[in-house]
Parts: sequence; C-alpha cells; structure tokens
Amino acid sequence: MKKIAVLTMVRNDEFFLRKWVEYYGRELGQENLYIYYDGVDQGIDDFCQGTNAFVHPKIGTQVVAAEKGRMKFLSEKAAELFAKGYDLVIGVDADEYIVVDPRLGIGLREFLSKKDIDVCLSPLGLDFGQKIDEEGDLSFEETFLSQRHYAQIGTRYTKPSIIAKPCRWGSGFHRVKGHNFHIAPDLYLLHFGYADSKILEERLGDADRVAQGWKNHIYKRSRTIKYATEKKARYFDRWTRFARICQTWCRPPYALNKPAMFEMRIVVRIPDRFDNVL
Repeated sequence: MKKIAVLTMVRNDEFFLRKWVEYYGRELGQENLYIYYDGVDQGIDDFCQGTNAFVHPKIGTQVVAAEKGRMKFLSEKAAELFAKGYDLVIGVDADEYIVVDPRLGIGLREFLSKKDIDVCLSPLGLDFGQKIDEEGDLSFEETFLSQRHYAQIGTRYTKPSIIAKPCRWGSGFHRVKGHNFHIAPDLYLLHFGYADSKILEERLGDADRVAQGWKNHIYKRSRTIKYATEKKARYFDRWTRFARICQTWCRPPYALNKPAMFEMRIVVRIPDRFDNVL
C-alpha cells in the first residue's frame, strides 16, 4: 500500500473540517492528515487530536492574493511531505471529499495504491446543492450522502488534487502548473461548500470572509442550490461517463490544463449506493 498524506488550510470552517477529519482519518489514518489553520487568532479544534494540526500566521487579506499565497504554502508543504517518504499527497479544501465509487468495494487508499500516477490525478467533480422543500439542514446525525442527493457535474471541482511528486498547484487546486490533468474512472471529488442554505447564510454573514472579498464568489457559487432545486436530475452513471470523456478532451482556450464542458449545467441524482460512504 502507498503512503498517502492529505493536507488542507482552513479558516472559520469547523463544520466541514470535522467531517474532513472523520472521513480522511478513516480512509488514510489520522496520522497522515495535515491541517493548517490560517491565522493565529484561531485555536486547534479538539476533534483534530491525532492529526498533524498547526496554526499559521494569516496569509493575505484579500481573496486573490491570499489564495496565491495559500497555494504556494501548501505546495511547499506537499514537497516536504514527499521528502518525508510519502508516495502521494492530496490537497483539498475542508469542504471537499474524494471518494471511490462504492460499487468497487474498496477504499480510497487501496484505490490510489493501484494507480500508476506520473504527476497528478483528478477525480470527477460533483458540486452538491440542496433541493429545497425535499432536503433539510445538514446534520452529523446521519451521513452527508444520505441527506444530499443532487449535484451539478462541475468542471471547477475536477481538480488535480492528487500529486505524485513536488509541483505547484494553481489557485484553489484547480490545476498543476506546467502539467496536464488525468481524470480517474470511479473517483469523485464531492464539494459540499454550497450544499446547505443555512451554512451559506452564515458564510455571507461572516465579516471576515466579506472583508477578504468572498461575498460575490459565495453568491455566484450558491447557484448550485438553485440548480439542485429547479433542474431535472439526470441519470448518474450515464452522465458522469459522458462528463469524463468531455472534460478529458475539451479545454478552455485560456487554460489548456483545465477541463471544460461547454458551460453545460447537468444535475445528477446520486445513487443510493453512496449513502454510507460519507
């Protein structure tokens, strides 16, 4: 089995970080989790016990500059982890969870250990929304995937999150500079940042996020709830197969190492086989 680390940087994101620690700790071992709190005004949460959690001076005050600094920092930390003997390093935000299709009957570590990865590997991105009037507030009383069933197939979340050697991630982990990306079959990145209207309202009311310039970004990405509520849900297996092919061959002219999908807004219903994965 390969030795795999996963890292993230967080600020004011306890809800999703708790699930992040729970999920990746189970899949990869808590000793292989690396968490960096962005700002010395934060304390390390109790549920991070057993992980490698650190408080770091705040990186930047505006979203664009801060994000570039954050990716430079995390890319350097990933390089340090390779020097310590890790075979793979995963970089994700605290509201992103990379999962293997349960029909394979294997976990994330076993799946990745079987892959021959040159530089990087991408899961297919699924941006979860909340179907209003059908789905209530997210709770830890049940698994996330038994509470949320609708996601937009999103090119923004088909990220080269998994790397096999030191390299430089672009902003938001959306690309690896100087390298192409490769989408793995049966592997998904589940983004839950805009999957709950209550949490979204709290983020919009977070003075710290607003001061950094996140307000317009949050409004724009919150459309996922509208899509999940209003758009007809498509058949998961058929449309995710199509999306992998499309995103592999279609690229935006301004960034040939990012996926494209003709601005198609496809919502799929997640099969019940995923209910207990996350």
